Amino acid sequence: MKLSLALITFFVLGSFGIAAPPNIVFLICDDLGYGDVHCLNPEHGKIATPGADRLASEGMIFTDAHSGSSVCSPTRYGVMTGRYSWRTKLQSGVVTGFAPSLIAADRPTVASFFQAAGYHTAAIGKWHLNFQYLDPTTGKAYSEKDFDTPPVGAKIPDGPTTRGFDRYHGFHHARDMEAVIEGDTVIEHDEVIHMLPRLQRKAVEFIDSRAGKDEPFFLYLPLGSPHTPIVPAPEWQGKSGLGDYGDFVMQTDAVVSAVSEALERNKLTENTLFIFTSDNGCSKAAGIEKLAAQGHRVSANLRGSKADIWDGGHRVPFIVRWPAKIKPGSTSDQLICLVDFFATVAEIVGKEVPAGAGEDSVSFLPALRGEKIVSTRHGVIHHSISGHFAYRQGPWKLALARASGGWSSPTEAKAPAEAPKGQLYHMQDDIGETHNLFDSKPEIVSQLLDLLKADIERGRSTAGPESANDIPDIVLWKSEVKAKGKRKKQQAEE
Repeated sequence: MKLSLALITFFVLGSFGIAAPPNIVFLICDDLGYGDVHCLNPEHGKIATPGADRLASEGMIFTDAHSGSSVCSPTRYGVMTGRYSWRTKLQSGVVTGFAPSLIAADRPTVASFFQAAGYHTAAIGKWHLNFQYLDPTTGKAYSEKDFDTPPVGAKIPDGPTTRGFDRYHGFHHARDMEAVIEGDTVIEHDEVIHMLPRLQRKAVEFIDSRAGKDEPFFLYLPLGSPHTPIVPAPEWQGKSGLGDYGDFVMQTDAVVSAVSEALERNKLTENTLFIFTSDNGCSKAAGIEKLAAQGHRVSANLRGSKADIWDGGHRVPFIVRWPAKIKPGSTSDQLICLVDFFATVAEIVGKEVPAGAGEDSVSFLPALRGEKIVSTRHGVIHHSISGHFAYRQGPWKLALARASGGWSSPTEAKAPAEAPKGQLYHMQDDIGETHNLFDSKPEIVSQLLDLLKADIERGRSTAGPESANDIPDIVLWKSEVKAKGKRKKQQAEE
């Protein structure tokens, strides 16, 4: 007797205590700091975020969740693939579009995984993983140097609909936000101030369209806010009392409320896993010092912000609601990373992560049940905008950088001459990363460094067959290499 995919899935899920495959909503903000969510920063968070706060009261807060990088593109690659982005050619910075997709065509994504598991998949929002724009008549690729924004009618041969999504509506990244994309085509140009309302409207329309359907859905909702351009809609201007950034955060939070209301209206809340998070810390473009003077700390009690190797760069809000399975108002202090999304949903639907995928992904499903995460991964690897590494295991964090590794002062170029070559912090005793133990704990430094090297060299950080990084040589100590290069240049000039 041949069983349907839905029936097989039902029996497999039953073994995990899950009655039916849940819908999944993954809402990821852009540059939202840990301290920008009021319930995560009640003492020094001055922006009202009722949508996220309610989600937390009905679900679980993760207090030690991290993005795969302290900037946009690398984190998004990790969410989609369960693999750290520094295993690709993207060793620092972000991608800028008008180029082939960073995700190889033959690499499974979490979206293609969901498709194979019988889900309807949709991406609504910012992609920022590169794709090409082709002339619809000649098929020739447009060049970034020839266009301020992609022209209407441009075709996209390697966008989200070729990487596992049935539907896509959105834009590539902030500098191309005027170009609105539907499926594989640029359909119109619109003012950037209209993008956030557009994404909210499209997300709600999508959820409404799924009412009464037997097929579960995966909605990937990567917002472009509160990243620059910071453009709160007129009805939100002045709401926060903290300027445009505070207003834009409030408008962003309203999307959380709108999605929740759409799920409730369509009676989908109970068996929908709703994840709310951010791709990295708050950007300096928000006016961090001015906000602090007004009493609002964008990174709460963490050091640093977007781009940095310090935790303010990559420790992110992570709130999960699933009424059918998660205890309301619960908290987890277990260490997780956004690359873990792939393995988690694989366990939820009762299917193995495909071969050649999810090399760095660990399921945090046990944490949702209030249990300890079982992991074959020794630690979590952090990465800054300039490619500086850090390794976190338990309470210990080793950073292979002399300073922030990013934009915060002191930067690597301006680190004090007497600063150690690396940093070591005990994150439970020193969450603000103020007391560097690098020189006084050489045995811990050596242990963590060996683990980091092994995770890089094996092409994966979890158990399984060795894999291969996309480039053969990954530089560990970025500042040392740059310093040597500078000295060689000076010697040559002399």
